[in-house]
Amino acid sequence: MPSVQRLRQAVLVAADYDAVADRIRSEFRLDAPFHDPGVAEFGLRNGVFAIGDTFLEVVSPTRAGTTAGRYLDRVGGDAGYMVMFQVPSVDAARERMEGLGVRIVWVAEEEDIFDLHLHPRDVPGAIVSLTEARPAGSWRWAGPAWAGKVPEHRPGGVTSMTVRAADPAAVAARWAEVLDEPVAAGAAGPEIVLDGGAQVVRFVPADGGHEGIVEVGLAMPAADRAGRDAVTVGGVRFTLTDAS
Repeated sequence: MPSVQRLRQAVLVAADYDAVADRIRSEFRLDAPFHDPGVAEFGLRNGVFAIGDTFLEVVSPTRAGTTAGRYLDRVGGDAGYMVMFQVPSVDAARERMEGLGVRIVWVAEEEDIFDLHLHPRDVPGAIVSLTEARPAGSWRWAGPAWAGKVPEHRPGGVTSMTVRAADPAAVAARWAEVLDEPVAAGAAGPEIVLDGGAQVVRFVPADGGHEGIVEVGLAMPAADRAGRDAVTVGGVRFTLTDAS
């Protein structure tokens, strides 16, 4: 059966929020982001940009001692940080995490969205979130326009993600267990295919580099893509294709 699960949001962490957020908005011709006051709980400021009905988020620490700040120090600069997957049932996901021994470190429950953040030591490669949205096309984390409803939006969206790991096969297998999806053999290594084949998460060797999210694929209107194949922003390489 084709997967109904989706990669809804990719998250970057940046030392200088304004510099990276302004560059993302300029490079990808995006509207102004939504700033979620709730992230202050984690010592962060953020901006969430809509790309089609998927999202790019930039977070930056606002105080010392944050998880995001320690990650910046560990990898030596701006980087991919977190991925949020949409799942059909957060209750089923919670039960699956219990069976896998995956710790849940944060839970959000609203009438239209339910979110589980997983412990990165149990699911290596990035911080992984599993989210159920009601209705499925909504996404409260993108602001009031997306809370419990699906506004008009441009075509395009996040199409892929590449995660670098010391042991790509082991990390891919763990993510596959978490998502309850099979691992496929891709041209560059193991991968997990989502959204009925419209999205793919790839796992590649670290080869001495830091582990984590290193590449995100975006489909965008041809006029916004402007013939470009790739651009690097915030320590992440974005590969660009035309939105259908």
